[in-house]
Amino acid sequence: MEQSNSYRLLKLRDILLRDTDENNELTIQELQEKLQFLITERRIDPRTIQRDVESLHDSGFQIHQRRGRYGRYFYSHRSRDFELYQIRLIVDAILSARFIPNNTKKEIIEELKNLTSKHEAKKLPDPIMYSSSLEFQNENVKLNIEKIHEAVSTSKVITYQYGKYDIHKDFVYNREGELYHVEPYGLIWQNDFYYLIGKYQPKNELRHYRLDRIHNIKITEERFKKERFDCDEYVSKTFNMFAGEEMRIKIQFENELVASIIDRFGKDIDIRKVDDEFFEISTRAKISKGLISWILGWGKQARVISPDYLLEEIKKEVKKMHEFYEK
Repeated sequence: MEQSNSYRLLKLRDILLRDTDENNELTIQELQEKLQFLITERRIDPRTIQRDVESLHDSGFQIHQRRGRYGRYFYSHRSRDFELYQIRLIVDAILSARFIPNNTKKEIIEELKNLTSKHEAKKLPDPIMYSSSLEFQNENVKLNIEKIHEAVSTSKVITYQYGKYDIHKDFVYNREGELYHVEPYGLIWQNDFYYLIGKYQPKNELRHYRLDRIHNIKITEERFKKERFDCDEYVSKTFNMFAGEEMRIKIQFENELVASIIDRFGKDIDIRKVDDEFFEISTRAKISKGLISWILGWGKQARVISPDYLLEEIKKEVKKMHEFYEK
């Protein structure tokens, strides 16, 4: 009998979790009907349900009681670990992440739906509505995440092979499949991809690697001492996740772009007014193809002031583009 009572309480709790929320309530009679459908071997008295509701509430499982017309009472569970908008933000992020395979997305989203009622869950985006044409179906990504987190927490060096797809859509390893030896510092999510940030041992320098391009990862027994590392600072200096030499740069932008530039660099960026048309920023960044592409993307609304090396690289790229379109 004691085991049966415990089972009934658990099932009643599940019903309140999944079937009720702020906008959906159930009466004692409705709770009885739903519970009776699950427990068929004996009849459940409404008074038993009433006592169970009180017991659940007293144990810390919050149950809201509302008195309606004709003295009827309605019950619902409204306290959730996440608000619906917070779950929606997580779902949107998962759906937009190109490194997560479609079947994994569906599995995760189904689990997230359990964080709210079935009525609220219907308001969440449907994975089927999103195109999978850009998906990188690398099932190893989720395994790589687990292994890297383990290696970071235990300060152990990892080895792996790294590569990319060629024009024939074949995955080709860099350096003929030679193993990379890396001290992992952490994972970041940038530009819809997961990146490992770590110290590449042969060069003793910080680098980043796209997780979907990492294959055959292994955790070694070699331990390392993690140096001070500011992830936000590293990402802010790395444009489009291209590596390069770090230098101080000065760029002038048309005044109408100030909001976009602050969005990119943050409110702490050094900005000064040049004239009624332009403002100038000064910051440290990695000189790379990613930075050059980012600057060229603004067209004539951006103008490099320094360093001279970056200015010359911009001019070369503009000349190449002009010659290419003149052919």
